[in-house]
Amino acid sequence: MPDPVVGVAVHEPTVPDTLATIRRAEQLGVAAAWLTTGGVGPDGLTVFAAAAVQTTRIKLGTAIVPIYPRHPLVVVQQALVLGQLAPDRFRLGVGPSHRPSIEGMYGIPFERPLEHLREYATILRQALQDGTVDFDGRYYHAHARVASPPNLPVLISALRPASYELAGEVADGAISWITPAPFLRDVARPALLAGAAKRTGGRRPILVGHAFAVVSTDESAVLREARNRLQGYARLPFYQEMFAAAGYPEARQGTITDALIKEIVLFGDENAVKAGVRRFLDAGLDELIVSLLPVGPDRAASIDRTLRALAA
Repeated sequence: MPDPVVGVAVHEPTVPDTLATIRRAEQLGVAAAWLTTGGVGPDGLTVFAAAAVQTTRIKLGTAIVPIYPRHPLVVVQQALVLGQLAPDRFRLGVGPSHRPSIEGMYGIPFERPLEHLREYATILRQALQDGTVDFDGRYYHAHARVASPPNLPVLISALRPASYELAGEVADGAISWITPAPFLRDVARPALLAGAAKRTGGRRPILVGHAFAVVSTDESAVLREARNRLQGYARLPFYQEMFAAAGYPEARQGTITDALIKEIVLFGDENAVKAGVRRFLDAGLDELIVSLLPVGPDRAASIDRTLRALAA
């Protein structure tokens, strides 16, 4: 089994800043960079096309691309670019997103997300790995041939057991988000493996976890910044139910407690952050995505300290 990978999710305000952070992460030896596509911000796949020609070693991954606004073959077209510009470095993560975004922003009905995701992932894998897709489902239809398919891994987002099981069955892995390590160990991984047992052949599905991190011993500043960043998640039903199942039922009322923050935010000196990373990896992860949580007056210095810890 390959050694676990630790990567960084980049959340910079502009595309030039994002590219600069990815280049810096590679320079320091961080193994992977991840981008999230949401709202009307820059498209992660497009940004990665620029990053691919400015880097040579760092792995690139989307966590995630929302599925409802794009036909899967459109994503295939974009992924083919990354497969050629960054061969063996790109991982495609997709997911349904959330009802407020899909219905509120796009006006698209957010119905039966796991059924949509099953069909979507099936089309992506057929096109990107087999080179031939002939699919007629309830929600999607796709008939195409791909010359020289890049054999990209296709991962799907997961928060609850059913989505992890689906990932094991139809995808190459699951990407969780701000999920406590014990839940990943006791619930997510068994469900992922149960799904994998339903299929034959293909890659062994991987489990990708996520946490926030910052090298800082100013606990009050970390808790304050973390609460600001996490409060939006507490308003989303999918996250509320996952947090409740992980032992934090107050999340159903939109409450983010200090205990929950300390579970999913890795902070302290460099050794404390490394210990937090190890705690997540020991939960059975194949990869950990870390979102930077800069605190203090010098944002750039805070980011750099944390990148160095992750690279180490």
